[in-house]
Amino acid sequence: MKVIEKIAENENYTAVNIGTMDKLTEHSIIHPKSKQEITGKVFVKDATKSTGTEISMQVLAPHTDLGYFHIHNKNEEIYIILKGSGEFQVDDDCFPVSEGSFVRVAPKGKRSLRNSSDEPMIYMVIQSKEGSLGLYSSDDGERIENEPKWKR
Repeated sequence: MKVIEKIAENENYTAVNIGTMDKLTEHSIIHPKSKQEITGKVFVKDATKSTGTEISMQVLAPHTDLGYFHIHNKNEEIYIILKGSGEFQVDDDCFPVSEGSFVRVAPKGKRSLRNSSDEPMIYMVIQSKEGSLGLYSSDDGERIENEPKWKR
């Protein structure tokens, strides 16, 4: 299993690097419920010390699928297709997805994903508690007077 590289850290951030997308298959996890190894998947919540989201990256080989439907109890997910194409199913609805597609799924939505292309599908999943976003980021932000170091 490939190790996530820590780039830098202080009390206000943690920066990590999982490597290039063509090396994503070097990562693997042991699924907490099935206890089976899943190759080509990496979670970054623990590595980044995130307290509000889980983010994972995964690669699906050509003409394969996740192998299961799943739901969540409290967390919604956003799937972002970065490369490849296929079909996404939520409940009884099945629709095409490709590079640039974003799919948000509510916790109770039964979901699965299939790569129907001849190339690997790379996608990212962002998971957070449904209804937890208090303010949109543009309303929550505040400009400060300091300049970034690269502008000085």
